[in-house]
Amino acid sequence: MMDINLKLAPSHQAKDYKSDQYVRWCPGCGDHAILNCLHKAMAELDIEPHMTAVVSGIGCSSRLPYYMNTYGFHSIHGRGAAIATGVKTANPELSVWLATGDGDSLAIGGNHFIHAVRRNIDINILLFNNKIYGLTKGQFSPTSDRGAITKSSPYGTVEDPFHPIELALGARGTFFARCVDVDLANTTEILAVAARHKGTSVIEVLQNCVIFNDAIHSNIVDKAWRAERTILLKHGEKMLFGTNKDKGLVMDGWNLKAVTIGQEGYTIDDVLIHDAKTQDNTLHLKLGLMTIEDNLPVALGVIRDVEALAYDQCVADQISEVQAKNPVRTLHDYLMTKDVWEVK
Repeated sequence: MMDINLKLAPSHQAKDYKSDQYVRWCPGCGDHAILNCLHKAMAELDIEPHMTAVVSGIGCSSRLPYYMNTYGFHSIHGRGAAIATGVKTANPELSVWLATGDGDSLAIGGNHFIHAVRRNIDINILLFNNKIYGLTKGQFSPTSDRGAITKSSPYGTVEDPFHPIELALGARGTFFARCVDVDLANTTEILAVAARHKGTSVIEVLQNCVIFNDAIHSNIVDKAWRAERTILLKHGEKMLFGTNKDKGLVMDGWNLKAVTIGQEGYTIDDVLIHDAKTQDNTLHLKLGLMTIEDNLPVALGVIRDVEALAYDQCVADQISEVQAKNPVRTLHDYLMTKDVWEVK
């Protein structure tokens, strides 16, 4: 007799979500790794390709729909979030993904981005962050660091960057995660978790542009020191990091502090436990804004994952409610309910 609790293997494999198109990104571009992770995550989710839609705006990252064996929509600059919202609202049964870059979604598309998050539409926003405009050949972007020397700022930028988590949480976002392009296993897992979230999922992927901003994230993602400079957050687990997992995060007054267990009187009991499910986003924001310049590790993993009403489901419920109360069922019936006259 078969065990009814036995988990059946997925019926799809990563190759089922790959198109037959030649992938046209520069050799070594972080986009290749992200695409690979998305194929694997979709196989894990086991959603039919024809029940999946991938939308994009304009930019290197926005070529991604061409490489998916799913429905796809390569839209216009910055409008991907608006179009993805329309797709999901029109057909809530679809699994909808938005592939976008830091320039595409946070500059010209900034307004669409924050309102998609505010509405909590059930879409997954893959935000490729390489802190540069790659497709248009190396201008500084909304996430470029102050002082960044680029094609459009030869003497260094004189402005401070956006932090995607601030925008997302400022718009009352319900899900925010961060991963790096070189960590395929954790990126795949995070994408799958994001897809299961009911609402807007924002996944910031720290991605490398080998041509115009090479090694921009190397100070944290290089294997030589990644374990010491990043922390992989997991709900319900202690916030530990370091090569030997001997460092942790504690509260020092109102602020976070990185400590070594066994030094300065700190023990494992002092280390915070990550709670991604709490509605209060105060600590989530603090975690998302940690930097090595402040002697804190950069947070990776699922930082926030809370439940809230999803826009597309609310719209579908409202339509059903109105239809149940309204006897009109066809366009002809509707037209006949108004004043009519006959022209002879």
